[in-house]
Amino acid sequence: MPYSGETRTAQRGRPRDASRDAALRRAALDVMAEVGYRALTMDAVAARARAGKATIYRRWESKLELVIDTCAHLVSQNLPEPNTGSLAGDLREFLSAFAAFLSGPTGKAAQALVGELPHEPELAVAFRRTFLSSQRDVLRRILDRADRRGELRPDAPRSMLVELTGAALTHRLMLTGEPLDDVFVNRLMSQVLLPLLNRERPGTGQPGPATR
Repeated sequence: MPYSGETRTAQRGRPRDASRDAALRRAALDVMAEVGYRALTMDAVAARARAGKATIYRRWESKLELVIDTCAHLVSQNLPEPNTGSLAGDLREFLSAFAAFLSGPTGKAAQALVGELPHEPELAVAFRRTFLSSQRDVLRRILDRADRRGELRPDAPRSMLVELTGAALTHRLMLTGEPLDDVFVNRLMSQVLLPLLNRERPGTGQPGPATR
């Protein structure tokens, strides 16, 4: 049955303990980072969290539901939607947070998950509807606000920028192994993103100044 993007809401027995939810999500990430999505089992998650398997099934009906809910929850908790008043400020804050998110304990789990997407159609659909859509939506709103402030050039390739931003971070994370640090974020902004987006300064043919 295709994943609907919503976790089960029915409750049985005692009220749901949110602190246990966090521990179970953390355990799912840890196990997935070690063995990948295919080898992840509810038994392994329960053992890592020192919980009964029934505790997990009261919350999530399958490992697909558990993994996608975990990804969606992590994104909502860890990716800010900055509104600093400038395009450069918003992009820098968002990219720095996203890079730190991918570089942290979640990074290995993210790599394991992305590697499975071509082989797991339901997982791929659910991943795009939650994790991928969330970060793209934040970027689109950042660009919309910049456009209303008059910061974007008329021919700014907004859709391409959204693609490039995610691609640059995941390429570095999964393929080159180089650090997703502030040096990389600043280079990505100054050499690629802002030149593509910024309205030119009158009479210079150059992009407007970037806010530091």
